[in-house]
Amino acid sequence: MNSTVVPSLRYRDTPAMIDWLCSNFGFERRLVIPGRDDSVAHAELALGGGLLMLGTHIDDNYGALLTTPEKTGGLQTQTVWLHVDDADRVYSRVVESGAAILQTIGDVPQGGRAFSCRDPEGHVWQVGTYDPWAG
Repeated sequence: MNSTVVPSLRYRDTPAMIDWLCSNFGFERRLVIPGRDDSVAHAELALGGGLLMLGTHIDDNYGALLTTPEKTGGLQTQTVWLHVDDADRVYSRVVESGAAILQTIGDVPQGGRAFSCRDPEGHVWQVGTYDPWAG
């Protein structure tokens, strides 16, 4: 059995967020299935050996289980760790995009360099060079 974990996020303006995630974090579009009225029913973005699934937040059975960061006042119950080769370069792109920086780039106790930010719709991302699979 081949098992793994794939984070899944919902956005209001999914096409814009796909562009932002690809431009700033380096994701590549693997699959984008259009929904109704400029929505995205399902998308898969790849980065290295990882995958992120996302779609447009709509009022359906699954959507009733979720909320958006905007509706919680920005509080999160989870974040996404994004392992990158050059956190300083990604940090520069994210700062240039105007995203909210929650923790500036710096050395972290587990090794490497990292920062935290909010994407334009409020999801919190931790980005750094620490590779949990290497140790």
